[in-house]
This record gives sequence, C-alpha cells and structure tokens, in this order.
Amino acid sequence: MRSFRFGVNMLAVSAPGEWSATARRAEELGYDVLLVPDHLGLPAPFPALVAAGAATGLRLGTFVLNAAFHNPALLARDVATTDVLTAGRLELGVGTGYVAEEFAAAGIPFGTAKDRVDTLERVIDAVYEALADPAVVPRPVQQPVPLVVGGNGDRMLRLAARRADIAAFSAAAFDPANPSNLRPLSGEAFAERIAFFDRVAGDRAGEVERNLLLQAVTVTDDRAAALAAWVPRLPHLSAEEIPTVPTLLAGTVEQIADQVRGLRERFGITYFTVLQPALEAFAPIIAALRRD
Repeated sequence: MRSFRFGVNMLAVSAPGEWSATARRAEELGYDVLLVPDHLGLPAPFPALVAAGAATGLRLGTFVLNAAFHNPALLARDVATTDVLTAGRLELGVGTGYVAEEFAAAGIPFGTAKDRVDTLERVIDAVYEALADPAVVPRPVQQPVPLVVGGNGDRMLRLAARRADIAAFSAAAFDPANPSNLRPLSGEAFAERIAFFDRVAGDRAGEVERNLLLQAVTVTDDRAAALAAWVPRLPHLSAEEIPTVPTLLAGTVEQIADQVRGLRERFGITYFTVLQPALEAFAPIIAALRRD
C-alpha cells in the first residue's frame, strides 16, 4: 500500500508576501503538495504555483483546471514552463468545470455534460501530445508530467482509469435542482463509485494513486454534535448517513486519524487534500499519521 500524501488547495491571494509565507507554513506543517484550483475569482493557477515553488520544496499542482478555459497549445506551454521553473514538481490536474456562471462570465458555452467531457478528453490528448514532442520548447523536466483527473461520473472515472496517474475522487454528485451545486455522497454511494473505478481500471487499479478532497475538518471532543450540525445543510442525506460521508471529518485528532486510516483501508485512498481554511486544523492529523 502507498504511503500517505497530503495536499492543501489554496483559495486566496491577499497581501504581497503572504502567499509565499503561507506556502512555507504548509511545508512546515507537513503537507506534501500545494494545489491551486481554477475558478474565476480565485488566484490564477500557474503564476501562483511558480511563486509557491520558489518559496518551498513542495510538489505543486492544479486542482483542477477547467479544460474548457484553456487552449491546448497554450496550456502545454504553461505546463512545460511551470514544470521547468519548479524543477519538475508539477502535477497537472484537469477536469470539466461545472459552474455555469463561470462559463458565462468567460464567454464560453457551457454545453452538456457530454460536451464538457469531450472537451476534456480533447485537451488532455492535445496537451500530452505537445509535451511529448521533442521539437516543442520549453521541454518539461518530467516525462511525462503526472496527470490528475478529477470527477465522479462514469465517463470521468473511465477516463481516470485509462489515462490518469492520480484519480481525484470528488465523492460528490450534482444536485438535480442546481447543476452547479455538488452534494456529498454517503459512504455507501462512494463505495459504489470506488467499485466502479476498480472494475473499469482492471489491471491499472493498483497503479493509479487515489486522491480525496476533504470538504470539512472539525477537530472537537464532541464528534456527534459536529456531525449533527451538518444535518440541516445536507437534506439529501439521513442523519444516519452523515457520519459515513468520507469528505466530512470530525472528532478528536486520533478519531480523525482513524477515519483517514479507514478510508485508506476500505477504498485505497492514500492522498488527501484539504481546503486552505483547514490548513492548520488538519496538521495534527498529519503528524499523527506520520507516526504510524
């Protein structure tokens, strides 16, 4: 079984100097990877990653790019340049995008789910063809740059099973009433997604690193109260299902560490990512798991 890896998905650039200071803090706390998502209103991924790479020795990644926002030839140039400037530490995460309002603001057709997955596959193929071409400069240090594919649906999991070095499980499904809203899955529903991935990945199932984005980390002596607070916020789940949600961690440091160990044992997930607000709260859990 793989060793644990831990990443933090950064959401904000504030005053000059604070970005590098926060990146250094993440490294001090034991994180392995600093990640930047791709949403309008948040930092631009590649310059932010280069700045973090200059301040730390962390691995770096996009988590994940909206494929529709990027011209493949220009994206390949950005990927190669960023990999060179960060001494071969880049992990390229790519997905379909799901926020219709962002597509509208960027002047890009939202299309159907099929359209967006078609675009994603086309972009991945074109980018990796360019990165493999010895005539294209700059040349990335890594050959190939590790590919992260994030998602939850059947076609996305098939793509991850076929192409990805890292499968980033969202453990969330779209809300039928609001397609731009993702709803956490219960443990049982997530187990079905993992089983589907294992089936379609076949012999590759053990080769692909598995990532999970944790939506909330609540360190508390009263786990029951912390989980009960989620009941009105997740009406699609029963009170009995909420404690099984893999992306909601709550309890003492050791209780949460046990939850993470359980996710590795049950689902094979060894790479866990938290959102920036949980940077400090999750650090004691990392320390506990490193002692294993």
